[in-house]
Amino acid sequence: MSDLDNAGRDAGPDAGYRDFEFERRFFVRDFPRALRDAPALIVQSYFVADDGYALRVRVQASDVESPQEPGTDAESILREHASEIDFAAVTVKGPAVGGTRYEAERPLDPSIAVELVRRGGHPVVKTRYAAWLGADGWSIDVFGGANHPLIIAECERSRPVTSLQIPDFCVTEITDDARFSNDSLAMRPYGSWSAAFDTELAAQGPHFRQDFGPNSRLSTG
Repeated sequence: MSDLDNAGRDAGPDAGYRDFEFERRFFVRDFPRALRDAPALIVQSYFVADDGYALRVRVQASDVESPQEPGTDAESILREHASEIDFAAVTVKGPAVGGTRYEAERPLDPSIAVELVRRGGHPVVKTRYAAWLGADGWSIDVFGGANHPLIIAECERSRPVTSLQIPDFCVTEITDDARFSNDSLAMRPYGSWSAAFDTELAAQGPHFRQDFGPNSRLSTG
């Protein structure tokens, strides 16, 4: 979640939802290059990640893409891009239930946050792209390091995400699959179980939640 998202939730009719996030998340195999706009390099470290509870420090550099290979190293990325970090925050999260999760995020001084990420926790490296698709803004995370080649698309709103137009590059919904939460990925990276998930998906087929109102598919050409 961005600092702009939080600023927008400080007032107005949805102010009662402050410190909660509402999102739906999807597994992606191929995110079109033509849609890879507004990149942001994200390196985040999880100091607590247990049973859905998490304590995270994140640093972010706008208009920077991370290397998207299995060998991506968080320390070398921070060393290369430390001067470009333009946002940092500490975030506390609770367990997710039906696309809703407690999330309290507070800004940090970027230089302090970089040192915290360097000195502890379990890191996650990714590039986040922003895309306006249909009626919603979407964030698409392309992971590096031990979570390569994972891609996750998410739609977040200021209230429950209902009647969603789902882009055609979304393969299956993972909103309630705890394995794909970033805190879980920090502790058990996707690269270590991707083959098992491929087998599972082939056997069970894609799934999209039907209890948030009617879904529709959105062609992205």
